[in-house]
Amino acid sequence: MLEGFFEPGGVLFIFFLIFIFIFALQLFFFGFFFLRFLRYKERTSSQVPKGVSVVICARNEYHQLKENLPLILSQDYPDFEVIVVNHASDDDTAFLLSQMTTQYQHLKIVEIKEDINFFHGKKFPLSIGIKSATNDWVLLTDADCKPVNARWIKHMVKGFSEDRHIVLGYGAYLSSNSLLNRLIRFDTVQIALQYFSFALAGIPYMGVGRNMGYKKSLFYENKGFTSHYSIHSGDDDLFVNKTATRSNTSIITNPESFTLSQPKTNFREWFAQKRRHLTTGRYYKWKHKFLLGSYTLSTILFYLLFTLMLVMNYTIFTVLALFIVRLVIQFIIYFKTLVRLKEKGILLFVPLFEIILILINSFLLVSFFISKETKWK
Repeated sequence: MLEGFFEPGGVLFIFFLIFIFIFALQLFFFGFFFLRFLRYKERTSSQVPKGVSVVICARNEYHQLKENLPLILSQDYPDFEVIVVNHASDDDTAFLLSQMTTQYQHLKIVEIKEDINFFHGKKFPLSIGIKSATNDWVLLTDADCKPVNARWIKHMVKGFSEDRHIVLGYGAYLSSNSLLNRLIRFDTVQIALQYFSFALAGIPYMGVGRNMGYKKSLFYENKGFTSHYSIHSGDDDLFVNKTATRSNTSIITNPESFTLSQPKTNFREWFAQKRRHLTTGRYYKWKHKFLLGSYTLSTILFYLLFTLMLVMNYTIFTVLALFIVRLVIQFIIYFKTLVRLKEKGILLFVPLFEIILILINSFLLVSFFISKETKWK
């Protein structure tokens, strides 16, 4: 009775053809998008220094600012200011910032005394910070982030030019040997590989608020965050998704341009963070949702169909050969990506983490329709 399943035109044969198609689609994403990032050579030509404003929003971030802000204020760059928007903090943030202004003349403090944020997330205080910027070139990072060295600004501004008004950088996480830490860093690398590669292919769709920048005039020309003020998150990726084009966006991947922050240390907090980030994807442009959805769905189907072929013992040698080919290509891509992004201790976990993230992301997307998150950050 099952013989028809294995014959040409049978159910398993059709599944096998779908598996071949999915395999080819995966190779398309690897070759057309991800290889661009591996071949990318950063521009090395020096540019005339530009005045830069670094904008940071903080709410009860006393300890993070105490540790990280001096590293930003001590950047080796001839013309920059740092604007910290203290958004209704009830810890000692205001006292700390007041002390720092006596030591750093280029530190500007914007105090929002009361929580008059009628909108969600940090879009309101961030808008105030950008409005307060003296310079047209603005770099963004978070209070819990620190640059890897004193040349962060110098490298990030290399992405700016008369035509390039958006620059996307890499926001890394501090590493440890825990499984969760490695999973979070793999997730960060995977996301970076995608948004860097898509930008190089002329389809920029997101950036991360831990390390990116754009022109103040671009912010105002596009009416800031008004088109998505009601959405809790998305001050970084939704703005880029709306305004970034093939011609106005660049990426910076020099290791000296990275920022570092402390990742979540328990699964529950990380799940909540990922859930907030994932829910903004539904507001991306249709073409971005189609491409990203196609890659994710094809990855899921690849593993499902591979498992089905193995269980049913159908063309097992062909199926294994295709799986190994994809695995080898994937390892090459991630090996070079991890080297470029200075991430260690992750490579051997790549297939396992890919499957885990598929399950986690699917669960989080479903959970979004059950309850809603309403946190500041």
